[in-house]
Amino acid sequence: MLAEKIIEVEPDVAEVFLGGTETNNVGAVLLPGGRADARDPGIRTILFTDIVNSTTLTQSLGDEAALAILGVHDAIVRDALSALGGREVKHTGDGIMASFVSAASAIRCAIQIQRELDKHAQTNPEAPLKIRVGAAAGEPVEQNNDLFGSTVQLAARLCAHAQPEQILVTSAIAELCIGKGLLFEDLGEVNLKGFGYPVRAHAAAWKQAAM
Repeated sequence: MLAEKIIEVEPDVAEVFLGGTETNNVGAVLLPGGRADARDPGIRTILFTDIVNSTTLTQSLGDEAALAILGVHDAIVRDALSALGGREVKHTGDGIMASFVSAASAIRCAIQIQRELDKHAQTNPEAPLKIRVGAAAGEPVEQNNDLFGSTVQLAARLCAHAQPEQILVTSAIAELCIGKGLLFEDLGEVNLKGFGYPVRAHAAAWKQAAM
């Protein structure tokens, strides 16, 4: 386990790889000496949550009750993001988009969210709240405190494709989580709107998975 070659690098560059960096509010690294709007090309895991049947809930429960349920979702998701190093990128109306440096942290966050919502459902059977979660890893484009690109679109489509209470992720995320104590079920290839090729999807286990 000896290095074959040793090279000299600038201290600021080494610090970036070792994690001693500042990030903006969407999780993009503020590059040393870079402009305030300099883009961070690093790999991120993008996660989306989506409340199942949010329109139906509003119609059946009324605006105020539906808003209260949305508040429960927001509080649970934000607590999980805070605990596991995720950053809220934006609220989507009936869900939240978040960014993570660590794929494993993103999945642990999704697991915590689903478990807390399951507890809420058991104690509040009159106010059902179920969500679907989708996540993808790649190099999103950061601009104006938002993230864009194929990775973001893929995460959103996986979220839309997921079943209620399901955490649906790409093969890349399942591979990045090898050795992390997280369990995934290979669901095979799925067809997603806007993608001209099938995408292999995995469901993250959350009822028995270790945190």
